[in-house]
Amino acid sequence: MSGAEKLLREPWDGLGLSDERALARQRAGATFGIWIFLASEVLFFGAIFLAYAVMRLEHAAAFAAAGRETNIVYGTLNSAILLTSALCAAVASKSADHRDLRRTTLGCLAATAALGLAFLAVKGLEYGEDLGKHLVPGDSFPLHEPGAQLFFALYWFATGLHGIHLSIGIGLLARLLWKGWRDPEFLPGNPQVEVGLLYWGLVDIVWIFLFPLLYLPGRSG
Repeated sequence: MSGAEKLLREPWDGLGLSDERALARQRAGATFGIWIFLASEVLFFGAIFLAYAVMRLEHAAAFAAAGRETNIVYGTLNSAILLTSALCAAVASKSADHRDLRRTTLGCLAATAALGLAFLAVKGLEYGEDLGKHLVPGDSFPLHEPGAQLFFALYWFATGLHGIHLSIGIGLLARLLWKGWRDPEFLPGNPQVEVGLLYWGLVDIVWIFLFPLLYLPGRSG
């Protein structure tokens, strides 16, 4: 069985085309599908960003005060981690189609997943600090500016949702890594690689927007 034949899935394996042409169509279909999914995710996160913008216009001083309470060191460190993971993902995407670069692909996939785990570890430390400072909307919330609790409600919701997406991305990369390590023919030309790495790109881009919205308010002066 050829490498292309092993990668074909229904309905692409029943088109009556050569394995290579069928795989090319499968890849085009998978890429189109993931872009549709990513567009829906952009709309979803866009609604969160819109809600943030409206609330910040209404409570500018409170959002500035609340933003100063976030830990910019943790936020900046996590930004560096995800940007580095994006570089590793890009190298993995470019090298995946070359059989002689299999080790490079596997190494970059492993590095990307490891950096994702590092992001979650740093975020866990930050969440622990936030809980210790009682920065959770409720009766014991330490800030008294009207609207400050709205900021942290968005903070917990948006970063938690991003963390869920990141965890899914780590799972996708771990699967690619495991199958690629077991089968030398799994990665080259496989649409699953492009789909998984495009999803990872969404995780990176969302954080690029979240970082300035959550960590920079109130720190310009």
